[in-house]
Amino acid sequence: MEPVAIKKERGNGGRRGKPKGRVVEPGALGEVQALLGDEPRRRDLLIEHLHKIQDKFGHISAAHIAALAREMKLAMTEVFEVASFYHHFDIVKENESPPPALTVRVCDSLSCELGGAGELMMGLKRALGDGVRVIPAPCVGRCEQAPVAVVGQNPVANASVASVQAQVAANKTRCATGAYTGYAAYRNKGGYKIAAECLAGKRDAEDLIKAMEHSGLRGLGGAGFPAGRKWRIVRGEKGPRVMAINIDEGEPGTFKDRYYLERNPHRFLEGMLIAAWTVQISEVYIYLRDEYAGVRAILEKELKALQKNPPCPLPPIFLRRGAGAYICGEESAMIESIEGRRGMPRLRPPYVAQVGLFGYPTLEHNMETLYWVRDILEKGAEWFASNGRNGRKGLRSFSVSGRVRKPGVHLAPAGITVKELIAEYCGGMLPGHNFYAYLPGGASGGILPATMGDIPLDFDTLNQYGCFIGSAAVIILSDQDKASAAARNIMKFFAEESCGQCTPCRVGTAKALNLMNKSTWDQGLLEELSGAMADASICGLGQAAPNPIRCVMKYFPKEIQ
Repeated sequence: MEPVAIKKERGNGGRRGKPKGRVVEPGALGEVQALLGDEPRRRDLLIEHLHKIQDKFGHISAAHIAALAREMKLAMTEVFEVASFYHHFDIVKENESPPPALTVRVCDSLSCELGGAGELMMGLKRALGDGVRVIPAPCVGRCEQAPVAVVGQNPVANASVASVQAQVAANKTRCATGAYTGYAAYRNKGGYKIAAECLAGKRDAEDLIKAMEHSGLRGLGGAGFPAGRKWRIVRGEKGPRVMAINIDEGEPGTFKDRYYLERNPHRFLEGMLIAAWTVQISEVYIYLRDEYAGVRAILEKELKALQKNPPCPLPPIFLRRGAGAYICGEESAMIESIEGRRGMPRLRPPYVAQVGLFGYPTLEHNMETLYWVRDILEKGAEWFASNGRNGRKGLRSFSVSGRVRKPGVHLAPAGITVKELIAEYCGGMLPGHNFYAYLPGGASGGILPATMGDIPLDFDTLNQYGCFIGSAAVIILSDQDKASAAARNIMKFFAEESCGQCTPCRVGTAKALNLMNKSTWDQGLLEELSGAMADASICGLGQAAPNPIRCVMKYFPKEIQ
């Protein structure tokens, strides 16, 4: 079957023979042509092609931008605006020197800041000198290993100056994949049996949708939309339909998707195939954040194994690589990025279930949502729904970081309280630290004091307190921390990660950060600013950015007066 996306023309349609502007250098054009080889020059592959240049040369020169524009029959401005949008593309303008051959990124998001990222950054700059570039980075999705530095593409857990120096000296810049359940082992344990039954006509699509609805499984990327209902809605749209899978978990505090993929990627892939068959999907696109180089290597290898010896007919499956942009975790921004554009959220309606990727009805899912599909269908919807506490149903994968003895992914009943989570799953607080505050849903989910640690953690239970669970990223603060400092770290992240499309978010986050840096907060002005961001921003970044501000003013007033 020819992929749907290829059938629908997405290029310039031959409107011009060559782009106007800068003269293309023959040497640069030859280098770009060699890198691209026989691969298509479609617009939706622009980011993939930019990665090839970045990976080969360590930067993207003006000459390479002009050459890529010529090769893809795009204007230079179209290539430049995409390349300059993403953090992981180093654009070198004319008469500028390229960056050093090696870059070390030090995560400066909240969990790593608590772990000493600031001191690590200063120490590395002194120790490594001018021959290595040391720069801050937004959350790299390894909050349980804080502080984290990334040498090239190789993350260094619980990093110190000495351990990073050792990685640099050993030239260990590629991320190792570690041990995981591969294709043969997964098949030997009954893997892909349900997917094969579906494709063989032994399962009924309506029965599968009802099972998902009855299980109570909700989207686990943050929004919490019921999975079964989403399947029913998209299946009801006129075909062809496509699927877009979001593994761009850039929310500070979140790392569950990486955790599961590093251990059992085929459980996710089987859930993906079952969902694709049920909803009658023509193509599948997997969007993986660029920070997860090890996971990308795993998926590339295991997809090849799956396609070489498939247990059932497979739809076309495309693995797409992000380029460092938190905003692409928003579903429509992710779709724009897959299409080879800047990751800027779309106005809605229409919703992506109606008009999504390449204009087709799109089933958009977080990776973990699909990870649970096989278990629910094997063990029954009642199995999943039977778990839970305090009147809630299901299981939640809590990404816990901060001041606890055992940070990590903890699979616990939905509705567990943070105090129970700390005591039963995290081994208690670190020695010398007393529970002070917590973030129940990562950077966006607000901040609550320890005195409110008995609230069930689940969808809809925290809304009345100005918070939400989101992707269940729980960051624990102690009496050695301040909620106001945590809020400043978060607002700095939002200001840097705003796509800039709408004024309330672009200007509001930067203005809020300036106000929050003062010893005494102007609460009236901050509340006015928060209202503007929450009410007028296009997407969830700007709408949720005020949550930490409002929580600090409401629950920690002594810190800002």
